[in-house]
Amino acid sequence: MADPWEFPVERLDVSAFTVPTSTPEADGTLAWNETTIVIVNVGAAGLRGLGYSYADVATAKLIDHTLKKIVLNKNAAFVRAIWSEMVHAIRNLGRPGISSMAIAAVDNALWDLYAQILQTPLVTLLGQVRETIPVYGSGGFTSYSDEELRCQLQGWVAEGIGAVKMKIGSQPEADPDRVKSARKSIGEAVKLFVDANGAYSRKQALEKAEQFRDSDVSWFEEPVSADDLEGLRLLRDRAPAGMEIAAGEYGYDSYYFRRMLEAGAVDVLQADATRCAGVTGFLQTDALCQGFGLPLSAHTAPSLHAHLCCAALSARNVEYFYDHVRIEQMFFEGARRAEQGALRPDLSRWGLGLELKTSDVEKYKVYGNSAA
Repeated sequence: MADPWEFPVERLDVSAFTVPTSTPEADGTLAWNETTIVIVNVGAAGLRGLGYSYADVATAKLIDHTLKKIVLNKNAAFVRAIWSEMVHAIRNLGRPGISSMAIAAVDNALWDLYAQILQTPLVTLLGQVRETIPVYGSGGFTSYSDEELRCQLQGWVAEGIGAVKMKIGSQPEADPDRVKSARKSIGEAVKLFVDANGAYSRKQALEKAEQFRDSDVSWFEEPVSADDLEGLRLLRDRAPAGMEIAAGEYGYDSYYFRRMLEAGAVDVLQADATRCAGVTGFLQTDALCQGFGLPLSAHTAPSLHAHLCCAALSARNVEYFYDHVRIEQMFFEGARRAEQGALRPDLSRWGLGLELKTSDVEKYKVYGNSAA
C-alpha cells in the first residue's frame, strides 16, 4: 500500500534575474547599480513551491549542478532531512556565502511546497504567534543627495512606518550633519536608525555614537565590521543609553550567530532567510535568540520574512528595504506591502502566497529556463 505522505519531488527549476536599480546606490563600504535575485521552483503532487535568494548568478549554477540531484525524488514532506543533506553536500565548498544562499533558495521553496501540500499558509504551518510584524523603512543610500534622502524618509513616514534607517560611512566627517538633517525631516516621533556597514574603526564608531546621540539615534547597525566581535562589544558597552547595536545580516549558519551572541556583541541580532540557509536556518536563529534573551530582526526580503517573523517568538521587526520591496512587487503576485507600519501574511493563500510574474520579468533573466 502506498504511503499517503509520500510526495516525491518531481522537478526543480532555477533561474536568476538581474534588475537595474532605479538610481545608483551606495552604503559605507560598497556601491552598486543592479540586484540579482535567484528563484527556485520545486514541484510535487501537482503543486509548485517557490523560493528565492538575493544572490549572484553563481548561486543558481550551484543549485543546478550540486543541490538539484539531492532534492529530486526526495519526499517533499521531509524538508529538514533534505536541508541536512544539502548542508552535508557542500562540506568541501564552505558553508558561508554562495553555498548557504543556494541552500536558502531551495529550502524556502521546499517549505512553500510543503505548506501548499497541506493547503495552509506557511506562517500557519510554522505556528503563528502574531498577526503582524512591524517594519522599518530602509534605504537612505550614501549616494543620495540630502534632498533625495529627506524625500525617501518622509515618504515612509507618510505611509505610517514608525522607524526609518539611513546609510552612513562613505564620508564620516559629514555623517553627523546628514543624520541631523534626517532627524529634522522626520520629526521627533519616528525612530531613526543608522547603518555604517562596517565602515568605521572602533574609535571612529565611538565618536559617531556620541555625536548621533543629539539626533536621538536608537539603532546603530554594524558600526564596525560584523567580524570584529570585540569591537561590537565595545560599542554595545559604551554607546549612549537607548542606542542599540545591531548586526548579523552576513551570518550564514547557527555557529556564526552563536559566536556573536556568546560574545555579547549585539543588542539586536539580524538574520536573513535568503542567506542563513533558508526557513530552516532562520528558525534555528530564532531559537538561539530565545536562549540568549535577545530580539531577532529580519534583514530585507519582506515577502518572505512576513511569514517567518509572524512565527518567530524572538522577532521584533523586518527591514523594509527599498530595492527588495520594489523587486518583489515587480516579480511576484501576492508580494506583501506594509500597512500601517507592519506586514501581515496573507492567510487566504497557501504557502508563501507568491506567484512569479513570468512574462513580466523574462527580460531580466540572466540564467535558467522558462519554467522558473
